Amino acid sequence: MLHPTADIHETAAIGEGCQVWHRAQIRERAVLGIDCVIGKDVYIDHDVHVGDRVKIQNGALIYHGVTLESGVFVGPGAIFTNDVYPRSINAQGELASASEWQVTATTVGYGSSIGAGAIVVAGSHIGRYAMVGAGAVVTRPVADHALVVGSPARQIGWVCRCGHRLENAEQPKPAAPGEGAARCPLDDERFDIADGVCRSVAVAA
Repeated sequence: MLHPTADIHETAAIGEGCQVWHRAQIRERAVLGIDCVIGKDVYIDHDVHVGDRVKIQNGALIYHGVTLESGVFVGPGAIFTNDVYPRSINAQGELASASEWQVTATTVGYGSSIGAGAIVVAGSHIGRYAMVGAGAVVTRPVADHALVVGSPARQIGWVCRCGHRLENAEQPKPAAPGEGAARCPLDDERFDIADGVCRSVAVAA
């Protein structure tokens, strides 16, 4: 379903089953996988790549250089930048041209979530199943399954594939960014945390 007010460039590739809502703009050569939901007033810049079953909520801005892997959630008003040294003018005081800056790419990993109003600064790659809290300002890479909040964003824990915060496997309290065994309180999936890496082990019988 493509809303009649959506502005979709003729060279954009829109996958089967996508829903593109009111006044969304999808620019040239952007690629959307299957079954994506693009909310009202979303901006998807040229050459942006979006995987399958991605949800981008109202007012989010996705600029050139960003790749959203399949299963990503982007909350309302979230912003992805693409320039770590932004200037309107060059050293001579003239209007900077496109050739005078270089895009810095960002990849958002499979199944991860970006909270409402979050800002992801260029080059801050987001890991698989990670979760960025609402209003966070991400300035550095985020590990798989990491939960980050604040400005600048800092890690406060880990999350399951289902999105729930992991608990210490031995006692019912949230698992800190340290090491050891952890579990999901919802589906009891087990994880091992070591050396800043969170790995799924198994779902308890």
